[in-house]
Amino acid sequence: MKIGIIGAGILGLAVAREMARTGAEVTVLDKEAEVAAHQTGHNSGVVHAGIYYTPGSLKATLCRDGMAMLREYCFEHRLPYEEVGKLVIASTRAERDGLRRIADRARENGVPGIAELDALGLREIEPDAVGVGAVYSPHTAITDFRAVARRLAADVEETGGSVRLSHPVRALRETPGGVEVLAGTGRFRFDRVISCAGLGTDRVAAMAKAGGDVRIVPFRGEYYRLAETAKGMVRGLIYPVPDPRYPFLGVHLTRRIDGEVLVGPNAVLALALEGYSWREISLRDLRQILTWPGTRRMAATHWRTGVKEVYGSLARRAFLSAARRYVPALTAKDIVRTEGGVRAQAVARDGRLLDDFAIDAHGPIVLVRNAPSPAATSSLAIARHIALTVRLPGTS
Repeated sequence: MKIGIIGAGILGLAVAREMARTGAEVTVLDKEAEVAAHQTGHNSGVVHAGIYYTPGSLKATLCRDGMAMLREYCFEHRLPYEEVGKLVIASTRAERDGLRRIADRARENGVPGIAELDALGLREIEPDAVGVGAVYSPHTAITDFRAVARRLAADVEETGGSVRLSHPVRALRETPGGVEVLAGTGRFRFDRVISCAGLGTDRVAAMAKAGGDVRIVPFRGEYYRLAETAKGMVRGLIYPVPDPRYPFLGVHLTRRIDGEVLVGPNAVLALALEGYSWREISLRDLRQILTWPGTRRMAATHWRTGVKEVYGSLARRAFLSAARRYVPALTAKDIVRTEGGVRAQAVARDGRLLDDFAIDAHGPIVLVRNAPSPAATSSLAIARHIALTVRLPGTS
């Protein structure tokens, strides 16, 4: 069986590896000149333990499975993997109920080692942090997802598959024998096509004539990093109690595998699908984003939060204020602007921001509609799930 994978991010490569292991002939197509060019390559590197997600959801199940699979994969291939631990901190008494719900949810999801800490207990983990209480996840880890993606691409090629970079998909159509795809200057014929296109999901769906009731809305996540003199104030990962209305986790402090410490991200509407700054604008993309009824309904419901996020984007002191809620010793000279990323967030026609992973099958075409964080953590488990969905020979 010939399988085409659209997208050479960590998810597309994980799916390709899983399919190649079943004996399928796999070809990965991507428009960029390197793997992991977008969401994977702009990822903060956190390997999530599964503490936030609704029990029984795909996110909850596949994050827990995916974390275990990723840990084993990193150890097998000598890729960086470090359990630095995560504190979710309640900065006020009003957040204690939300913190308790996170602890309950984490235990229901089977997250190991979860501990509820008081103000003194959290400082034993992070001496420079403050709060009225915290939930501690000791097995939350960090890795280098770019390195993981490169290793997955090597796996695909070592099992006889092909990773075709600089091959933008220009058209696809169903045929009696499967799917024909025009990519780069080539024409490919596949029995099945699986789209893991991230920010390009809607364009692939349109080519497949599979409109559906969700569209990708890009949210730019901006970051600062701690200056060299301030890095020692954060040992691991420090997160706020998230707002349950949103799938975003709020501004947090994240130690990376390279030793840098990030502060962020916020979540502002990007002005292009690949709009990594305010200067990157695509009228075509904006028209697609703003004419989607879900975007307008989302904006009508959450405009106050949107204004706050834009202010945070433009005002450095807003980031500093968010960080100082948890590490009050930080000063303006301790944070430095650094590169951010763009999250491919699916928004439903009624304005809801999809929280769970969403995967649709349209005949011989499988579309990953929504796979934001923790998709990198979950990638190997999502790949296994998709392999079962397409019912390849050799899968059960």
